[in-house]
Amino acid sequence: MNNILDTAKSWLTDFFDPAVKKEIQHLIDNDTEELKDRFYKNMEFGTGGMRGVMGAGTNRINKYTLGKSTQGLSNYLNKVYGDEEVKVVIAYDCRHNSDTLARTVAEVFSANGIKVFLFSELRTTPELSFAVRHLNCHAGIVLTASHNPPEYNGYKVYWGDGGQIVPPQDGEIIAEINSLPYESIKFDANESLVEMIDEEVDEAFFEASVTNGNFNADGKDDFKIVFTSLHGTSITAIPEVLKRAGYKNVTVIAEQAKPDGDFPTVKSPNPEEPEALSMAVKKAEEIGADMVVGTDPDSDRLGIAVRNLDGKMEIVNGNQAMVLMTKFLLEQQKKKGFKGNEFIATTIVSTPMMEAMAKAYGVEFKTALTGFKWIGKMIKDFPDSKFIGGGEESFGYMVGDFVRDKDAVTSTLLACEIAAQAKANGSSFYKDLIDCYVDYGFYKEHLVSITKKGISGAEEIKQMLKDFKDNPVKSVAGSKVKWIEDYNTSTAKNVLTGEEKTIDIPKSNVLIYETEDGTRIAARPSGTEPKVKFYISTNTKLDKAENYKAVAASLDAKIQSILSELKLT
Repeated sequence: MNNILDTAKSWLTDFFDPAVKKEIQHLIDNDTEELKDRFYKNMEFGTGGMRGVMGAGTNRINKYTLGKSTQGLSNYLNKVYGDEEVKVVIAYDCRHNSDTLARTVAEVFSANGIKVFLFSELRTTPELSFAVRHLNCHAGIVLTASHNPPEYNGYKVYWGDGGQIVPPQDGEIIAEINSLPYESIKFDANESLVEMIDEEVDEAFFEASVTNGNFNADGKDDFKIVFTSLHGTSITAIPEVLKRAGYKNVTVIAEQAKPDGDFPTVKSPNPEEPEALSMAVKKAEEIGADMVVGTDPDSDRLGIAVRNLDGKMEIVNGNQAMVLMTKFLLEQQKKKGFKGNEFIATTIVSTPMMEAMAKAYGVEFKTALTGFKWIGKMIKDFPDSKFIGGGEESFGYMVGDFVRDKDAVTSTLLACEIAAQAKANGSSFYKDLIDCYVDYGFYKEHLVSITKKGISGAEEIKQMLKDFKDNPVKSVAGSKVKWIEDYNTSTAKNVLTGEEKTIDIPKSNVLIYETEDGTRIAARPSGTEPKVKFYISTNTKLDKAENYKAVAASLDAKIQSILSELKLT
């Protein structure tokens, strides 16, 4: 506790604002537990950059923690690109303080002689990724905490390729940041280096989104869409992109259209949560819409609901949307002709169905750690290969490589194209998905997410993962465990034969069991939230579409028995 107190007292010097000093002194005098949580560690970069609760302290998002990160990043950029005019672009979302924190970040960059392009108002994360290359910048920053609760904010760093920072840059930048005292932050802006941007970049981004996501589907005139931005940034892009692509019947949920960091109409602004789309689904049922799309606050994830076999709106999960979008893009490429250098990609905790589909089309399949930065890295590492599309189970998808992060703007358009064309052909998005199960195997996934907050929570998560590793299960739902993949040690072991393989993916705290019947169970801590996640994937054959409901029920029953076996219910 002494170390924590010393760290807290270091925030009482004249370098820090009076309001911050007052807040810290109050905690020192009155709230030891809160003080401990705010100062027991430094805010760290995870799979999605730096994300945390706003407030004073080293383990909080504030002008000093972001200022220090920006100072370290400025030092690194000037060191690496010192002989060039270094340029960065900054965007921000709808969260509380995002605009003022973005301004602070811009001021620190400019104080270090770096040219800054700052969006004049909130914009989507995919537009920021696009803008990095469009404006020929060395780096980009977006102030966002994605779908976290209202008290959170964050800071994602992009490199010159438009993708999030990855090794070795991330480690080098973090080392630079960690070596700095707070007092080294330069807050005195050079206003001549800060340029406000908006329409010119918007125009280029909208055009690129339509070019990449529009396939001239039939039936647009009578295809009805309900769209909700869940109080976030996508209201600045998606309605316009849909309009330009020819969709006239788009109903925007007015109560959720205004950007608002309190997210007043939802428990969580996360399209992974069915409740977040409930208002839009209700409206779709009322007006007989064909599709619902909702996006998270920074518009990189999308949730989709479509009519099922009984004509009711049903939310499809991230794996299902990814499979159908990838199948559609592969079909489009097939029409043009494969050149042999194409690939699709997903993450190690997403559906294995993506690999089955890649084999069927004869294209390369690449797999990465969780986090879209790893898919962006693939595009950078293999410049002679063509990225068709790819995604992850957590409702993120990327169409081509013009944006180097998950992109709900273009993906929304693509999903509408697929559904409108299917309807025009006498089918539907849902029926097309079932056809995929017939063709490539019926894969069904389930996610269990357990939240453990604070210092004790972090320890509990650590222990849960240790137990999962130290006491491996021998069988799952009656099928023997065959492979244990430990991404911490980069080894995959066949426990039935003793065979070992090296995993050629960066080390990460992930453990995956795979059984003889292809059931997979993965466990990993979240990189951005106080959660531990368990991913279950089961599969079987679906001989014909008519048997879909019965086979789906049997896979659901199997998932429930696995949850019970592993005590995850």
